[in-house]
Parts: sequence; C-alpha cells; structure tokens
Amino acid sequence: MISRKQLVVNADDFGFTPDVNAGIVEAHRGGILTAATLMANGEAFADAVRLARETPALDIGCHLVLIGGRSLVTGKAFPATARQLVVALAMGRIRVYDELAAQLRRIVDAGLRPTHLDTHKHTHLAPPVLDAVARLAQEFDVRWVRRPFDFPLYALRDGVPRGKRLVSDALGLLRRRFHRVLREHGCRTTDHFAGFQITGRLRTAELVELMSLIPRGSTELMVHPGRCGPALRAARTRLKESREAELAALVAPEVRAAMLHHAIELVNYAGLQL
Repeated sequence: MISRKQLVVNADDFGFTPDVNAGIVEAHRGGILTAATLMANGEAFADAVRLARETPALDIGCHLVLIGGRSLVTGKAFPATARQLVVALAMGRIRVYDELAAQLRRIVDAGLRPTHLDTHKHTHLAPPVLDAVARLAQEFDVRWVRRPFDFPLYALRDGVPRGKRLVSDALGLLRRRFHRVLREHGCRTTDHFAGFQITGRLRTAELVELMSLIPRGSTELMVHPGRCGPALRAARTRLKESREAELAALVAPEVRAAMLHHAIELVNYAGLQL
C-alpha cells in the first residue's frame, strides 16, 4: 500500500440514458470525476461511446450487467432483481461468461480500451459471476477490478441506514474468496472502496465530510451523477433526482478544497500507482 492518498472517482451507468451520460461528462469536465464504467447493453450506449471519444481524459471501464436491460447474446430480458438473478444462476439459465464477454467485446469493438471492470449491483460477488469476470479481465488484459467492500462510514454526520450497514457487513464475508480468485487471475483492486452505503444519499456536505475519512493508499469512490431529464424519469431505476444532487456535489468547489486540505491526489485507473 502506498503512503499517500490516491482517489479514483468512478461513475457507474455510463450508457444508461442520454441524460445520465451528459451528467457524467459534466462531472468530469467541471468536477472531480475521473472515470466511468460503460453499460454495453445500455439504451444510450452509442451516445456514451461518442462522448467518450470526445472526452479522452475520462478513463473508461466496463459496467458488466446481468440485472436489468437485455442480453446481447439472446436478446432476452435479464432478471430484474438480485434474488431473481440468484435463481437464474442456480438453474443455469444464464451463460454468464458468454454474456459478459459479449459486453466487453462490444466496448472494445467500439474502439475503446477499458482499464477497469465492475458489475451492475455488484453481481461479481456471486462466485460464478466473479469467476467469469476474473477470467475476462485476464483474457482482455484489463488490470483493475472493483472491490465492492465499503470501508467504515459510521463517522459520517448523518450516519448510514442500519439496513445498508448490515448488507455491507454481510458482503464482507465474501472477501477472502473474492481476493483469492482475483489474485489467481492477476487482477488488481484498489486498497479501499466507498460508495455502496451512501448510494442515493451523496450530497455536497456528505462528500466534503467523506474526504476527511479517505485513508492512505488507493480508494475508489463509486458515484451515480446525471441529469434528471425525460429519459431518466421514464427509466426503471430508483436513482433519479439523487443523480442531480451527486452531480452538484462532484462539481462543488468546497469538495475540491476539502481534497486539497486532506492531501488527496485525484487519479484515474490508468494513473494508479501499482
């Protein structure tokens, strides 16, 4: 672990809707966002690819999807919930490797070079999904994979909802196998991760406060900015108005001042120190 503080700020759901895409690019150009993970099966995939080409400083990864949207292999709808996905995996109804390989291949074929991988709803915590993700990272030479285990955020002013804390703690039980599988495939993760417990609740004050909690080493902060336009309002997601609030926080000058105060180096995955 390095002695200084390095922070990657990654936006999920690039390619979900055009208004989400616009908010992500705005958060990068005018704020602290350094990376985004692209949904290859997103309705606004082509728009996101165009924006990525116009914004070369934005580090692009792949947001692998097995919940929501449609398969690139079969054209059928994916399960709508994590519980439905678990059942589908147990019944062998999803060809996980083929599905995720098709998504990663679509991004590469669009001329983009993904530097990191994560999954929608953190589905790579499920063993068959993790095995496929690690294999694909190795095959496509993608060095970084998200570690979706939050560091403690109990010190935040408004706290974290009890349900979120319990789920976060439960996910930690999978940590040992998770890191073993990634090591076996030569994958790297940041030293720390934040964002799960405060998804949908990240405002400027919370982001300023979060900067005081960033530990030494490398950290990925997961965010969900966007513009809440007609396409997003019509989409099936609980994150709508909250994306506007996160966008405002990511471009707020007091957040950048807090980063400077706490000696946090803003980087992307391509610039992380190994």
